[in-house]
Parts: sequence; C-alpha cells; structure tokens
Amino acid sequence: MTVLTSSRSLTPAAPMADPRFFRPPRPAGHVPRPRLCERLAAGLDGRLLMLSAPAGFGKSSLAIEFCESLPDGWQSLWLSLSRRDSDPGRFLERLLDGLRQFYPGLGDEAMGHLKMRQRHQPFAFEQWLDGLLDEIIDRTDAGQPLLLVLDDYHLAQNAVLDRCLQFLLNHLPDGWVLLLTSRQRPDWHLARLRLSRHLLELNEQDLRLTEDECQALLSSQGAKLEGDDLEGLLQRSEGWVAGLRLWLLAGQDGSGVESAHGDESLIREYLLEEVIERQPPEVQAFLYETARFERFCAELCDAVRESHDSAAILRHLQAHQVFLVPLDEQGQWFRYHHLFSDLLRARGAPSLAPSGMHLRACRWFTARGLLDEAVEQALRAGQPDVAASLVQNLSEEQLLANQNIAMLLRWKMDLPDSLLSSTPRLIVLYSLALGLACQLDAAEELAGNLARFLPAPDAAQQRSLLVQWQAISGLIARGRGDIRRAEHFCSEALDALAPENYGQRHLCLSLLGNIALVRGDFWRVRNFNREALEMAQRGANPLFEALVHYDRARVLQARGELLRSQAEVQQGLERLRGVEIPRACVARARLMLYQGYLQSVRMQPQAARVSLQAGIAEARACRDISLLIGHCVLAGLEGREGRFAAAFAQLAEAERLMHIWDVPPIYYLAMITLAKCDLWLAQGQIELADAWLPRLAETYAGEGAAAAPEFHPQLPLYIELQLAALARAQGQQAEAERCLRALLQKTEEQGSLHVALMARLQLVQLLRGTREREAIALLDQALESLPGGALLPYRELLQAQPQWLREQLATRAPESVSGLLELLPGAEAVLPPDTGSAEALSSRELAVLQLIAQGCSNQEISERLFISLHTVKSHARHINSKLGVERRTQAVARAKALGLLR
Repeated sequence: MTVLTSSRSLTPAAPMADPRFFRPPRPAGHVPRPRLCERLAAGLDGRLLMLSAPAGFGKSSLAIEFCESLPDGWQSLWLSLSRRDSDPGRFLERLLDGLRQFYPGLGDEAMGHLKMRQRHQPFAFEQWLDGLLDEIIDRTDAGQPLLLVLDDYHLAQNAVLDRCLQFLLNHLPDGWVLLLTSRQRPDWHLARLRLSRHLLELNEQDLRLTEDECQALLSSQGAKLEGDDLEGLLQRSEGWVAGLRLWLLAGQDGSGVESAHGDESLIREYLLEEVIERQPPEVQAFLYETARFERFCAELCDAVRESHDSAAILRHLQAHQVFLVPLDEQGQWFRYHHLFSDLLRARGAPSLAPSGMHLRACRWFTARGLLDEAVEQALRAGQPDVAASLVQNLSEEQLLANQNIAMLLRWKMDLPDSLLSSTPRLIVLYSLALGLACQLDAAEELAGNLARFLPAPDAAQQRSLLVQWQAISGLIARGRGDIRRAEHFCSEALDALAPENYGQRHLCLSLLGNIALVRGDFWRVRNFNREALEMAQRGANPLFEALVHYDRARVLQARGELLRSQAEVQQGLERLRGVEIPRACVARARLMLYQGYLQSVRMQPQAARVSLQAGIAEARACRDISLLIGHCVLAGLEGREGRFAAAFAQLAEAERLMHIWDVPPIYYLAMITLAKCDLWLAQGQIELADAWLPRLAETYAGEGAAAAPEFHPQLPLYIELQLAALARAQGQQAEAERCLRALLQKTEEQGSLHVALMARLQLVQLLRGTREREAIALLDQALESLPGGALLPYRELLQAQPQWLREQLATRAPESVSGLLELLPGAEAVLPPDTGSAEALSSRELAVLQLIAQGCSNQEISERLFISLHTVKSHARHINSKLGVERRTQAVARAKALGLLR
C-alpha cells in the first residue's frame, strides 16, 4: 500500500491526502522513542536513513513516529511494500503515482512508457529514472523537503530493484531524503555515503528497547513485574519489541504476565513463521546445528558440521538480519538472540547427534588451547572422563593466578566424586579451588585423599605431595582464623617448594604477608611482598604481579601512604592492560575495588563509585569474596550522604551473597557488623552500636582473640576506633580519650599510621574548645601526614568546625594543605564547575567514561563491566549527547573540565 501524508500543516497549496494512501498509525501501546527520533532527525541533512534489523524490532513503528515528528515544512511519502513490488516496473509506477500527489502532472510521458512496457522484454529503468529525475528537479521546492519512506523493503528486494534504487539514491534531488526499513541491508554501494556522512543507519543494537522503555511498555499494558521476574524478562527479551508484546498477549488469558513469562508458544510460532521457515533448507539446517553453542565462529561451525560453507552462511545470516548477535568488533564470534537459540535447541538438530557435536567442538577448542570451553563441551557431550582429563592439564599457576573459582566449581557439579579423587593432580586442583571458595570442610576432606597415594613411587613425588598438602592446609587454616597453624604450614611449604612452582609459592607468600599485616609487622610484610614480586617478574606472569601490587597497596595504605598506595594500584592495573586475560579476573577485580576504597578516602566519591561498581561486578563473576570491600565502602559512601536505606541495602546484598556462596561467617560477619555500627552511630542509633561493638571487641581483643579476616587485617584497630566514637556519642569523654590515646600509642608503635591519623583527629574533636592548645598540637601532628593523601579522616572537622580549621590552616603554606583547603565549605574549589547544559551522567555511564579515558576499546569495556557491546555503544552515545560532544577524546576532555574525571 502507498501512503502520502505530511507531518505538519503545510501551505494551502499542499495536496489533500489521497484515501488510497495511508500511513499506518502507531500501534496500540507504542512506547515513544524520542532518543532515536532525535538521531534520525540529525540525519535529515544527508540522503539515506536506514533502519535495518530482524523481525519485530519496531522498525516500522519508529518510522511512523519519526514521520509524525518531522520538522515544520517537511512532507513525507510512505510506500509500504509487498512481494508484488519486486517487479521494478510496478514499483516505479507506484512511486510515480505517489509523487504526483505532490507534483500534479509529473511524469505523464514517463508513466505512459511504463504502462506500455512488456514484462518479458528488457526495459532501461535507469534511463527512465534519469529523465524523470530531470523533471522532478525542475519542480522541486527547496522550502518543502520530502522524506520518501520505503517500508519493508526486504519483501520487494531483488538485484534489478537494488540497481534502480541505487541510481535514484545517487541522483536524489536536493531536499529529498530516503528512509528505508528492512530486515536485510540492501545491496547498495554505501561507502561513499557513509564517508560523506550522508548515511545514518540504526541496526538491531540501536533498536533494542532500553530498560526504561521496556518498563514503559509493560506499564502501558497494565503489566506488573518487579524484582527477579522483571530482570529475567528483560534479559531474555534483549530489548526485542515483538517478544515483549507477545508475552503481554499471552498474559491476557487471565493468568497474568507473570505466567506468560514462562509461556513462549506465541513467540515460537512467530519466529518459526516469520524467520526460520523463510530461510533456505541449508540455512535452516545450519541454524539447528549451531544453536547449541553459546558462541561460535565460522571455523568452529565448519569443524562441528564437517563442512566448508559456514562463513558464507554466516554472511547470509548477517545480511538477512536473522537474530545473529556479534560478540566482537572484528566480526569473528557470534551468538543467537536468546529466545531464538532457545527455540532452535528445543526443535533439535536433525542432522547430527548433540553428543557428537559437542565432542567435535571439544577437540576444536582443545587444539586452540581454550581449556575452559573444551571442558564445557566435554561435559555437554556426557563425557566426564574426558573433562577430568582436560582439567588435569590446568596448572596450579593458572588456577591461582586466574582464580576463576566459579568455573571450576561449576565443572565439579558435573564430575563424579570418584573422578575428583582419582588422581593427585585433580585432588590438589580442586582442594585449592574449594579453599579459595571458602568451602573449607570440603577442601580439607578432599585434600585428605592425597594420603591414598602415599607412599609415592619415589622420594621426589613423595616430597611433592607433602608440600602441596601443606600449602592447601595453610590456606584452610588461614580461612579458619588459625594463623599460627597457617603460618607453620605455609613456612614449611615455602621452604620445600621448587623455585619454578610459582603458583603455590605465591599463595604461601601472600598468606604469610597477610598474617604479618594482621600482627602489624610491616617489615616482614614488605619482605614477603618483595619476594613475591621478584618471583612473579621472573616468571613473567602479569596476573601474579598484579596480585602483588594489590598486596603492596594494602600495606602502604595501612602505613598512611595513600598516594603511594594509589600508584601501586595503578601499576597493577597497567600491568594487566593489553594482556590476554580471562574476562573475569580476580586480580583486576581486587585492584578496582581497592582503587575505589582509596578514592573514597581521598574524598573522591564519584570516582570511587565507578571503581567499586566495576570491581563488584568482576568479583561477583569470579565468585571472589573481595566484593565485601566494595559493598562495605559503598555503604559508607551512601551513609555519608545521608542515604541510610541505600547503605544498609548494600550490606544486605553482601550478606545475601555470602549466604548463597555458603561462606563461613568468620570471613564476613565482623566486617559487615562494623560497617553497620558506623552507620548506626551516624544515624544516632547509639543503643544498636552499643549492643554490637562490645561483642566485636570481645571477639577480636584480649586472650584467645580471633584473627582478623583476610580482607580486613586491621579490623581490631578499627573496632577500638569505633568504641571511642561510641563513648564520645554517649558523653563519656574521659573514656573516649583513654581509648584514643591507647590506640594512638599502639598504632604508632606498629606503624599503622592511617588508623593513628584517625585516632588523632578524633582527639582533636574531643579536646577542641576545652583544651585548645592540646587540640592544636594534635592537629599540627596530623597535618604532618597530609602529604600521604588521606582526607576522609578530616571529614568531621570539615563539617563541624570549618571556621576553626580554616584559621589553623591559614598559618601554613597553602600548597602544603591545598587538599583540605579545597574541601572547606565556601572554598572556591569545592564549588561544582560550570556544567553549562551538560546533563548528569548515570553511575554506569561514569563507569564507561572512566574506561574510555583509560583508552579501552568498546570490547574491553564490555568485558570489564560485564555488559553487552550494544549497551557499551549506547552508553557512549548517551555520554556524548549529555556532554554535548561528538567523539571519545572530546568526551574525556569535557568530563575532566567538569570535574567528572581526574
């Protein structure tokens, strides 16, 4: 059907809409998409707007909305195409008929030529168009530009019509723009248009509904979903408009959309009729054969199918927009849309048994050294013995450097217990994995199976088994808080381990360094860290190096050297950059989390949130309990800004994950409880803090005290600091002073200068006003450590005594106290910079922007933040739009000028 319409009231001479031509209205429940209409409007200065995506992504609906929002003066001609329009002559007749609504009498002679042609005889369509275009140009009014819409072009597309429209596009009159919607990209030469910026293309990634748009669509239909149901629906639909609408339709039977979430029969019918059954038989077979793989490339498909045509079929699927999702910017790896692959798997692969497919894939991945995927394929093939054999090829170094515990534990569920304990290698690997996952009883039980292989055939193997058992026992003992046994086992193992056994040597050195840090023995910590770094550098292992930088950063922070600690973190992150490492990397997760903590202490809350959220996402994917740091620090940030509900929600999420992962309370309970006490004191809920702080002190102080947890080695010192704050809040000034002076003496003797600074500044607050001279002397001592970079300990003074603090700082050189001067209320530097018209960036956009500033590619950002490539590109576009820029470099420069990046 052809439709003629105008988006605005034109001049009185504008033609009346012919009843034969009708632009469809927006569908019921259509969700407006102004962000996409704005992008299309920006392309009106060019020649071609192209909406190219699979079925059901709202191409036509968006085109309708855009036509309704065209700027004043624009006219639109809508051609809704069908298969009958594949005849170029018929198509051109309809096009000319539509144009004559605007230009009466246009092409009378040309129309006559068309009607007289014989379909079985050649016809010079390009010559015919050339003559018509001359006439159009003569009659075109620059004041009334025209948008020519070709809807569902894929239905009519063929080689002859492609050539006709290529000619039309090349000679398009000034003021004309072509808008095309299609399930496949036309076979046109578009490079020149793209280079000259005369082409704007929106594809499947662009047309996917955002989370807000999905929720708006659900709300418009009265659907109520929240929590996990909503998240699951959004993830499975991947922004597919038709999928969401079909779910809503299925929910109209009275069972509600919650029931429809599991009923996908309508979606399956739609995909079968609209997509799968329209493909050639060989393509359908390919779809069924490859749908069982989470990701695939042409080489893998050839290996599985024993063929050589996979690359050509993948090009066909890309050209015809058959729900193929690219996974890299090179166009090598792909997957199918989740709903599409689910349907294909349910219908089965008729030409090849699933086990045979997965075994072929296992061999292909193994040959390329992709061990994790090879093991997955062996398990899917129902061959656990093959999987176990592959796991044995994983070295301790790979396990301890990557620490992808989630992957190993997932494999464990599919491997029989008899296989796990069948060889010393599997016992050692899985005992280490269970120990790192805090499954201490299971790790100890499995490690005990090493005794079955004693005595070993020779002395070397005997010594090797004993040393590995000692290293595992040290890990388990540290997890249980028995640091004496942990130190004994790790020291014994370290003395006997071969120099080339980097993995277990690193584990022992890291555990011994952590124990020394708990005891406040910084000299020993530095020695262990130095030895670990030298060993990692000798072995050229960037993951071990990064983990050592993390350990060194923690020591420097404890000593009050925040700036040096930040530099150490940056060294670790830099060591990982450009290195091929797992998508989920424990070293990077811990460094990002600690970077966020240091930024919070440096009073950089925005940057801290970005780092913490990225670190939490990566640690969660690795199943690494270091994410406790992230949630506790985020809780502190929320509490300092008065958002206590959000703060407690962070701690609740951390506790929930610990329960799900079955982590023993000794790892996390004290950390979370201490964070809660800090929030209760900030809220004025003194009775709650008073109920829990003494219990913590009793557990971690005095005779038989428990060892501090691994991720908070100075926990007892922080408990004493909180007890002093509690005494102050209760008005017990003398008790508070006694606690603080005892803590100050202890921390200075140890060299725990960061806690010493916090104790000293609490004393300043306590004594100010009554013992002014002592307070000023203590402040002077605190300011001597200011070059270390810690600013958060001054927060209470900044808020409660800004004028007094200003007076004290006035006696010092401004450059020596500039960090504090900038934070004083009323200071010019603390005022937000002029943001002009810049719109606020979301926390996720800030995370993307920070990685852009670090020079990461879109693919690297996708992997670091665990979001799709499409989402990265969407965030990047939103960042540019909000900051009013066009390129990455401009966005980074603008963000730095606004203070969003440092």
